[in-house]
Amino acid sequence: MTPTRPATATAAAVSDPAAADPAAADPAAADPASADPDSADPHSPERGSPVSASRCLHALPADPTPRRRFLELGSVALAAPLAACATDPSVRATRTGTPGSTTSTATGPITNWSAVDLSRAIQSRQVSCVEVMTAYLAQIDRLNPTYNAIVSLQPRESLLAQAAERDRELATARTSGKPVGWMHGFPQAPKDMTATAGIVTTQGSPILRNFVPKTDSVQVERIRKAGAILIGKTNTPEFGLGSHTYNTVFGTTVNAYDPTRSAGGSSGGTAVALALNLLPVADGSDYMGSLRNPGAWNNVFGLRPSSGRVPFGPNPEVYVQQLGYEGPMGRSVADLAMLLSVQAGYDARMPLSLTGDPAQFAQPLDKDVKGLRIGWLGDFEGYLPMEDGVMTTCTAALKHFETIGCTVEAARTDFSMERLWKSFLVIRWSVVAGGAGGLYADPKLRAQLKPEAIWEIENGLKQSATDLYKASADRTAWYLSMQQLFQRYDVLVLPTAQIFPFDAKLDWPKTVAGRTMDTYHRWMEVVIAGTMGGGPVLNVPAGFGPRGLPMGLQLIGRPQGELQLLQLGHAYEQASRFTARRSPALSA
Repeated sequence: MTPTRPATATAAAVSDPAAADPAAADPAAADPASADPDSADPHSPERGSPVSASRCLHALPADPTPRRRFLELGSVALAAPLAACATDPSVRATRTGTPGSTTSTATGPITNWSAVDLSRAIQSRQVSCVEVMTAYLAQIDRLNPTYNAIVSLQPRESLLAQAAERDRELATARTSGKPVGWMHGFPQAPKDMTATAGIVTTQGSPILRNFVPKTDSVQVERIRKAGAILIGKTNTPEFGLGSHTYNTVFGTTVNAYDPTRSAGGSSGGTAVALALNLLPVADGSDYMGSLRNPGAWNNVFGLRPSSGRVPFGPNPEVYVQQLGYEGPMGRSVADLAMLLSVQAGYDARMPLSLTGDPAQFAQPLDKDVKGLRIGWLGDFEGYLPMEDGVMTTCTAALKHFETIGCTVEAARTDFSMERLWKSFLVIRWSVVAGGAGGLYADPKLRAQLKPEAIWEIENGLKQSATDLYKASADRTAWYLSMQQLFQRYDVLVLPTAQIFPFDAKLDWPKTVAGRTMDTYHRWMEVVIAGTMGGGPVLNVPAGFGPRGLPMGLQLIGRPQGELQLLQLGHAYEQASRFTARRSPALSA
């Protein structure tokens, strides 16, 4: 029952390996930078519009002290945060096989294949790594100049050479009988918040235009070990602070379904790259919906894992920052789950990371979900303002849970959502100020921070240890309140966003349904219930609104309940078929 701005730049490779020391992986998520959309040229670099690669490659200050101060202090929280055979760039192939076998059943253009089928096709040598790389680079050449999802694209010759090497490794492995990783030969572009050794990691900030880490983040280590080839990065707002992906380094990433609209954020580049077949599967990070909001707005899946499921670091501070995490995105739940099986698993450098065999996420997801109880939280009984069409789109999608045998009913909590919001702010302010305070303290670097970052830091500097302790206690109370809900329901559901994708020329929405937003990120308040709960949250597509723009649902599972959540999401995906409606750009 149903309950009572165009982009033009694909940034070139940065080849200054002497640039910097290792940086941390990935920050929080929230919303875009601030500027009056009526008074600024929406295509100017200052408004975050695309800029040429040559204009992006400005060095850090000659004095290394400010840079070192950021790397030692500022990244604490923000990182808690050919081959001759490849002559046809539009290479197509037809592969045969049976489900569950090691043979791919994919047909059509290589870039259309699921990541599961792509891995099978590569490992069975039905397609070469060089063919795969060639096909994806052609797709990037065709679409990225408009959508600006991938930045810091590495030199083609190097990427094709790496692909050829992967083909040789595969031949050797077959001869020796040794397996290769699931992502062997996959083109990958980690989010530009996570450290990539040898590839510039700007975190969307002009301060870090030329910062090249010497080491990888944990999750990048793991995808490299699984055989992936890093082709560049995916775009993000400055320091991940924004659910609208734009910055003054690379410009704006626009929506895969309407390039005049926002892609969401802060994993906007990731979501658009998936929706446009620029990557087979991709990573992101999430503090305030950054794996969920862009997934919803680009009709793909994104999972914010349970606290500690995917080790987040290495970072200078690994105990206090427990709201921002990395996780997988995919065009299907099966693809997403396979990437999670690569990302997850204990790492001794992160003492709060979870043990448990990540191979559990690589098993088939087909499971009878009949009888599962779905609690629909909706807008928290009118507490959250919602743009017209959001609630009707989302409630209409609930019928697909009934189709697969679940029961759906309205759920409510007595916990004050205003109290939850205030405690979220205090924790976020404190974490951002603790990490970026070094930048703010230097007037020259402070001048390069966007207004939202300064606002976060200044509020954080006002907080006391007692304020932070009380906010953490409030978060604990919310966690316990959610456990009471889970005594009645198996999964909680609510919209992924309060509005549909907005004009990409704006910085952030000032009103929602006639209600003024008092902060730059309050229009995404709907995501903090999941963030503060500490359990897994899966975005699944919910269909399209009145103007044809995508929306999503958040499925909140029990702490450490990723497998059940993925099984439910997979069943819902098969019933709803919303992802069959692809971006118009793919057929243009």
